[in-house]
Amino acid sequence: MSKAASGITVEALLTELGLSLDPDLLERALTHRSFAYEQGGLPTNERLEFLGDSVLGLVVTEHLFVSFPDLSEGQLAKFRAAVVNSRALADVARGLDLGAVVKLGRGEEATGGRDKSSILADTMEAVIGAVFVQHGIDSARVLVHHLFDPLMADVATRGAGLDWKTSLQEIASLSGLGVPVYEVDESGPDHAKTFEAMVRIDGQSYGPGAGSNKKEAEQNAAAEAFSALSTALDQRNTRRTPLSG
Repeated sequence: MSKAASGITVEALLTELGLSLDPDLLERALTHRSFAYEQGGLPTNERLEFLGDSVLGLVVTEHLFVSFPDLSEGQLAKFRAAVVNSRALADVARGLDLGAVVKLGRGEEATGGRDKSSILADTMEAVIGAVFVQHGIDSARVLVHHLFDPLMADVATRGAGLDWKTSLQEIASLSGLGVPVYEVDESGPDHAKTFEAMVRIDGQSYGPGAGSNKKEAEQNAAAEAFSALSTALDQRNTRRTPLSG
């Protein structure tokens, strides 16, 4: 398995955490449906992905529930959505270089599937599901905390910014840039659709944001746009601030 830019692979990470995965189970977790269908119907990682999604959601929800006893159900839901989404999962997967080892069909390979957020996110969930299958919830919890604690700590500092569409609309309005306009494309079969959204503000496009539904894709695109606009505004304000002394 090739190494990520950070110098760690999924196998190395599991070793570091005192875990291991049966080679066949790990291979299953890395097998995208496009590869499986081309090979005559091999088992795919979709069942492990389904399981891993629930395990990830449980561990993150448990952590937020315990860590933020004063937050309402609605606020906890926003916090969880900011952690358990395709963009966040894909970023974690990139840190493990999962894209280099996922088994893809020729079509996905040719269209950049190794860096496609939806594929990376699904594969990350499948790996979490595989750890749960072999080692149970305690080991899966260790893995999730290792991978997602930095993100959960960051989420805790963002407050109202978790509703990215609202936050983007506010910053665009304050900057005189007009109303954000979203464009969403969908792909895949009816039972496994993926969505990608772009958001246009003042003639500039931001994204894409990926998700398993239109709302999630738009939120992720809004997060990308909010981050870019915030950075641009900070830089502009810094240039306008005279040096002291």
